[in-house]
Amino acid sequence: MEVREPLLVLRGALRAVLAQVREGEPGEGREPFELPLFWDALGQTFKVTSQEATKLSLAFSRPPLTSAEDCQKLSDDVQNAILAVATVYYWLPKGQGTTLRKMVRDATTEVVQGMIQLTEAILSAPLESLSQKQLVSTGGVWEACEQVSSLPRDNQAAVASTLAACLGVVKDALEEMEHALVEGQDPYSDIMEDEELGFRGNRDTYWSEADRKLLSSCIGLMKASKACLKKVLGVVKAYGRADSPDQIAQLDDLADTANEISPSVDELALSMYPPMNQLAVRLNAAKLASVLKKVLEITRTSHVCPPSEEGWVQFLTGAVDHNMNKIKDFTQGQL
Repeated sequence: MEVREPLLVLRGALRAVLAQVREGEPGEGREPFELPLFWDALGQTFKVTSQEATKLSLAFSRPPLTSAEDCQKLSDDVQNAILAVATVYYWLPKGQGTTLRKMVRDATTEVVQGMIQLTEAILSAPLESLSQKQLVSTGGVWEACEQVSSLPRDNQAAVASTLAACLGVVKDALEEMEHALVEGQDPYSDIMEDEELGFRGNRDTYWSEADRKLLSSCIGLMKASKACLKKVLGVVKAYGRADSPDQIAQLDDLADTANEISPSVDELALSMYPPMNQLAVRLNAAKLASVLKKVLEITRTSHVCPPSEEGWVQFLTGAVDHNMNKIKDFTQGQL
């Protein structure tokens, strides 16, 4: 048996596990399910996988060349470690929350992908030398395995993490657009003029006065998006629970809809740059407004919104309507 053969078989097996993790459905058979036991088991499998990656990498980092038998043993150990990771991932039922499950699936996928890359790095280099690619791939597996300690421990924490990520993206988009407006009439002023084409005199790179009036209300809608995510994140942290199926499902609905905010903000922002198509801006603004109102309504009717929190929900709903009505007024002539 040639030394590389077990590694080729291992790569094929790991690719099969990766496909299964990406596409497979969770098992519901482990009853009663206990989250603390799940996290202990997952942490242990990630730790073992990290150790096996180190052993595999060291075996092919220096002379003498590993024997085919030793390579077979190393490959079997890696495959068993990855199968254990996948098996424990499958313990986590959908009932614990689809947001949480997606995060655990993504972490599991990264570990399997990292191990595939390490195997490929070893296969593509001379077998008795430690290539830069192999070194980086080994570190990649370690990093992926360490992620388990920072994963959210229940669906409430998972949804809070998702909302925080969305908020970060929206903040960046808003800051970028506000910066472009402050730059003055020409949002492309930081782009060097083309030496061949000479001075940029194209009016398509400027906002008209009518454009700028419309922009003001679009910025208002983007600010409402930021405020919405910030407030929803606050109530999820303060009142969110993952103790019952209803609570878990409500949190998932909130995360699924809130995930639509940042791409909708991005689409609106892109359409705001000159040359501005005001009808496209209106359509993108309407889409964002619809998503925001849906998020606010889901929040209002869920367990994260006690009566004391209903005031800001109404206020932000009004702010969305106000800005959207102004956008409609400014673009009426485009219809």
